[in-house]
This record gives sequence, structure tokens and C-alpha cells, in this order.
Amino acid sequence: MRNRTMVTEFILLGIPETEGLETALFPLFSSFYLCTLLGNALILTAIISSSRLHTPMYFFLGNLSVFDLGFSTTTAPKMLLYLSGQSRVISFQGCVAQLFFYHFLGCTECFLYTVMAYDRFVAICYPLRYVVIMNHRVCSTLATGSWMGGCIHAIILTSLTFQLPYCGSNKVGYYFCDIPAVLPLACEDTALAQRVGFTNVGLLSLICFSLILVSYTRIGIAISKIQSAVGRQRAFSTCSAHITAIFCAYGPIIVIYLQPNPSALLGAIIQILNNLVTPLLNPLIYSLRNRDVKSALKNVFSKRGVSLENK
Repeated sequence: MRNRTMVTEFILLGIPETEGLETALFPLFSSFYLCTLLGNALILTAIISSSRLHTPMYFFLGNLSVFDLGFSTTTAPKMLLYLSGQSRVISFQGCVAQLFFYHFLGCTECFLYTVMAYDRFVAICYPLRYVVIMNHRVCSTLATGSWMGGCIHAIILTSLTFQLPYCGSNKVGYYFCDIPAVLPLACEDTALAQRVGFTNVGLLSLICFSLILVSYTRIGIAISKIQSAVGRQRAFSTCSAHITAIFCAYGPIIVIYLQPNPSALLGAIIQILNNLVTPLLNPLIYSLRNRDVKSALKNVFSKRGVSLENK
């Protein structure tokens, strides 16, 4: 068998064009990461603890919080380590795992946003049948399909990337292992892997985005037919958060993967926004401003305070 793992470790060169700024970037990115963990953990706690939030919409929001926790954790800890002066070395297996989970969770995000658009479509266009259509079994199937689809997608991309031999330079010109940064280090022609990989990412994103557009076109038509101004405003408010999050999610994909020669610094900034800032904003956009979630969190903390007093 051909030895495909002559390189046993990679060296992450970090965020392009930021040498000497590590001491300033470390506290900034650390605060983003900690707030992301705290915000999404609070959302999960509220959804799990409150029976009022055991609805399809909050079920998918809970899945999104799990995604945000995992997605930010895929790249942030290693980046924070090297920003704090620790080693920039990542093992070959660690690089494989980082690339796999990055694309696994990134693809799952696309599927989750598409499913959430369908959920909003049913809620607004078929409100009387919403509970019947979006029953527990359907929700579980859609969520499971999203995670399984993301896993299959990541297996394909990871296999394409690491079936090639790596026997030369091991310096990854980025702050984590992603396909555009790792493939140039392969010892064989990477044209096929690049074409299939970028086509896979681009086509999948395009299909999901098209389905979301179809859902929101139908939603827009349904909202325009509502005679009450209050009713229209209410219907629109249930969709505005999802629309905002979609633009935050698909913007980085368009810039990084669908442009022929994106700027390295611009790409890194957008990736960081996507990896750290968007998962931080999702709890604010979706849930922490929601009365039901605030009420659930108050109940959780009040019960905890009572139990501590009893002890």
C-alpha cells in the first residue's frame, strides 16, 4: 500500500497578515467564544427545562444551539492556544478531524436553516394544520436527516482531501485545517479534488438556498394576503430572525468558496465572523429576546435559587 501519511503533523501559520497582534486578538476572540458557549448553553437549558418550549420551532432552535456550540469549538480552541503563545502544531489526525467536523457542521447548518424555513412556511401558510404537519415524528426525521446529510457530505470532502499523499511541506497557511489551505500541500495533482470539493459545497449551498427562497416567496405571498396590519407584522416578525441568520450564514460561503481568488485576509476575517460571531449572534437573534425563552430562564434560575436556599 502507498504511504499517504508521510507528513505526521501540520503547522498552522495562523490568521494571515496579523503577526504581532496575537496579544490583542486573544482576549477579543476569547470573549466571543465564551459568550457563544454561555448564550447557546442558556438557550438549550431553557428549551429542555420548559414544557412550553417543546414545540417544533424551539426543537429546531435547540438543534441550532447544539450546532453553534460544536461549530465554534471546532476551530476556536486551537486558534486561542496559538494566540496565547502555545504550539501551532496539529497532528495529522487532528487536522483530518478538524476538517471533517468543520464541513459536517457547516453542511448541517445549511440543512437546518432549510428545515427551519419549511417550518415557518407551514406555520404561516397552514396555521390550522401546523401541529398535525409538524408532528414529533416529522420533526425528528427532519433533524436526523439534517445531521446525517451533513455527516455524509463531510465524509466525501474529507476522503477527497486526505486520499492524496502529503509528503512535502506541512505548513498550513491558515488558522485551521480547511480544504483551500490543506490541498496545496498534497504531493499529487489536486485539480479533481478541488473541482469536486468546491462543486459539492457550492451546489449544496445553492440547492438549500433555492429551497429557502421558495419557502419565503410563498410566505411573502401569504403575508401579503393578511388584511390586518397587526397580523402581517406578527407573521413577519416570526421570519425576520431566520432571514437575518441566513444572510449571516450564506455570506461567508459565497465569498470563500464561490469566488475564484478571494483575498486571504478577507477570507480569514469572514471565516472568523462565521465561526465565532454568528454562533454568538444566533441566541440573540432567535431566542434571548423572546418572552417565552426569558420566562423559561427566569423559572430555571428561580428554582435553582430556591433549591440552594433549602440546602
